[in-house]
Amino acid sequence: MSDTAAGLLQVGALIVLLAVCYRPLGGYMARVYTGEKHSRVERGAYKLFGVDAKAEQTWAVYARSVVAFSAVSVILLYLLQRLQHALPLSNGLPGVESGLAFNTAASFVSNTNWQSYVPEVTMGHLVQFAGLAVQNFLSAAVGVVVAIAVIRGFARSKTDRLGNFWVDLTRTVIRVLLPICILGGLLLVAMGVVQNFSSGHEVTSVVGQAQTLPGGPVASQEVIKELGTNGGGYYNANSAHPFENPNPLSDLFEIFLLLLIPVCLTRTFGVMVKDKRQGYAILGVMGTIWGAFVFLATLFETQGAGTATRAAGAAMEGKETRFGEWASSLFAVSTTGTSTGAVNAMHDSFTPLGGGVPLFHMMLGEVTPGGTGTGLYGILVLAVLTVFVAGLMVGRTPEYLKKKITGREMKLVSLYILATPTVVLVGASLAMGLATARASILNTDSPHGFSEVLYAFTSAGNNNGSAFAGISANIPFYNTALGLVMLLGRFVPIVIVLALAGSFAQQQPVPVTQGTLPTHKALFVTMLVGVVIIVTGLTYFPALTLGPLAEGL
Repeated sequence: MSDTAAGLLQVGALIVLLAVCYRPLGGYMARVYTGEKHSRVERGAYKLFGVDAKAEQTWAVYARSVVAFSAVSVILLYLLQRLQHALPLSNGLPGVESGLAFNTAASFVSNTNWQSYVPEVTMGHLVQFAGLAVQNFLSAAVGVVVAIAVIRGFARSKTDRLGNFWVDLTRTVIRVLLPICILGGLLLVAMGVVQNFSSGHEVTSVVGQAQTLPGGPVASQEVIKELGTNGGGYYNANSAHPFENPNPLSDLFEIFLLLLIPVCLTRTFGVMVKDKRQGYAILGVMGTIWGAFVFLATLFETQGAGTATRAAGAAMEGKETRFGEWASSLFAVSTTGTSTGAVNAMHDSFTPLGGGVPLFHMMLGEVTPGGTGTGLYGILVLAVLTVFVAGLMVGRTPEYLKKKITGREMKLVSLYILATPTVVLVGASLAMGLATARASILNTDSPHGFSEVLYAFTSAGNNNGSAFAGISANIPFYNTALGLVMLLGRFVPIVIVLALAGSFAQQQPVPVTQGTLPTHKALFVTMLVGVVIIVTGLTYFPALTLGPLAEGL
């Protein structure tokens, strides 16, 4: 079978798998968040932590709960790393250095999972599964529950309540993430992913040298790494490592996992607002942009632009021969469109324009289809902007899902759109202006070097976690700067979007008239695609011209 036929078959199989799961999983999640009954395990958790499951929260209390829970999570994960040497299952490893421990704690709690370290020689088994894997569940759940609160803001009227954060969080972990992870983990083990508590096996390499192959509870972490759009690998090579991703079948399954919840949440959205057509419209926008980026990345990589790649016959440097260019491009676009950060190939080794595609994909704000929850609430903000722009064109007060878009809502939308680009571009500017930061760039004073820095801060600010891998980020500046960018890029937008949801929830629905823009038809889908691309292009285009565009052209 040719590479093209195999690549098209993989893309087709992925779409079919997602289509099969779309209705049942999307509908199931809607029932999870609208049901009033609590399981025995959930009631026990509420009693243990003193949660009143019947008490709903205003947007401000909901936001404070998110921030407080995440702040405590950062502190606990930081301490777990620092005290690693005194804990069991440490594999004899020392405590993690303070700057790196802060960066890692901020990274995993913000669902970024940026790794400035080599996992197998830095983190012991306990930190991996009791710290990092736990945050893979919790940070993913936080994103989902914020999206659910935003949906309630559109679905409810004349109320200041958006639900209960602690109930939503508990249900997400117990009813959604855990069941899928148990099944997915078993499937990964069956496909050859490692799952043990071995500290390593001594083997002799093909050149006759002794080498230690570290084991660990990899499959159980790999499944939530992808399902929760986390991305932090158990090994430094991430999903390019054969212990994490052994073969093309496991590769396809991992891509399926990272797209599963973001795609199916659009169905949940349609069900909860009592208009499934709205969910299809949002999915149409996400799918259109994702498909276009898959096509572009694959085109640039298979064409192999450049003298060296053409002489070699393919752009395979930095890619696994198990997967090739098609699967590498599909994984790259899917992971940068879902704030996952997992990689099965080194993006720094992509062709200039091929590497620019995943970079620009992150700059869209991780909305195609986005991370667990973050993609949905992010694209809903852009949908509000689209309706507002359309209203200006016809001189009419805009409405979305029977809610008026007033000056207050547009101020919040503007703040949301500006928040992430601000922290990304300010961080990248500081890095390029400081000699200590520039010294860690492998390609100093070149467009590619600037691309590496821009990619790092774009990845951190959009809570993606992937890297060009051509930058030595484990220095005090990057550990601190990227850690702060991750936290600001995660929680500032969350607070703003919850405020927006609270504002919509207090409104009384307005009737649909002939002047109302239908937000479930092709015209709106086309406009929303344009807004996503244009708003991002206007924001980042000057920076892109100094990096991947300059290098590629």
